[in-house]
Amino acid sequence: MKIFLDSANIEEIREAKSLGAIEGVTTNPSLLAHEKGDWKKIVRQICREVEGPVNVEVIAQDRTGMLSEARDLVKLAPNVVVKIPVTIEGLKAIAELRERGVETNATLVFSPNQALLAAKAGASYVSPFIGRLDDIGQDGVQVLQDIMTIFRNYDLPTQVLAASIRHTNHFFQVSLLGADCATVPLAVLLDLAKHPLTDIGLAKFMDDWAGQQKK
Repeated sequence: MKIFLDSANIEEIREAKSLGAIEGVTTNPSLLAHEKGDWKKIVRQICREVEGPVNVEVIAQDRTGMLSEARDLVKLAPNVVVKIPVTIEGLKAIAELRERGVETNATLVFSPNQALLAAKAGASYVSPFIGRLDDIGQDGVQVLQDIMTIFRNYDLPTQVLAASIRHTNHFFQVSLLGADCATVPLAVLLDLAKHPLTDIGLAKFMDDWAGQQKK
């Protein structure tokens, strides 16, 4: 499973990169809005830091506007993937961008039906939002599993990118199901490396070593 970092912060991206664990980055308008400076310069910098796909979302809500923004976004760097929301207008834009050879990430996916339509339109990735589904009382991981079953039934090439991952159990569940990719915030990525027994074992080793040095 590919791991992407869900962040537009350069320092967070560098920290995640230092772990050797990430193969791409996902951003969205909210993440970019929280950073200081020109968002285009930030995106270019992220694209220099990360060799893999860097997902950048359009703001327009109509097909024409989405296509215009996508044309500008792919000029920022060769590894930009254009995020398009799954709406009627978004599906039209995804279909046309496929014809132009532009990679897209169908975002704000909350149902298998949306995911299937996005895949048929030619999306490179679909991003079901696990945590947001859980927030409204649905089982986000089950929705992801249903999407993956449908894609496997029809051998669809679109990759399933698990998004809105809130904690390590989300990550474990989507990796167990065989999601193609998962995007996580830095806090969750760092938590993946932690276990209380590791801390206890390390403390015991250090205590024993200190005792040996006193002999």
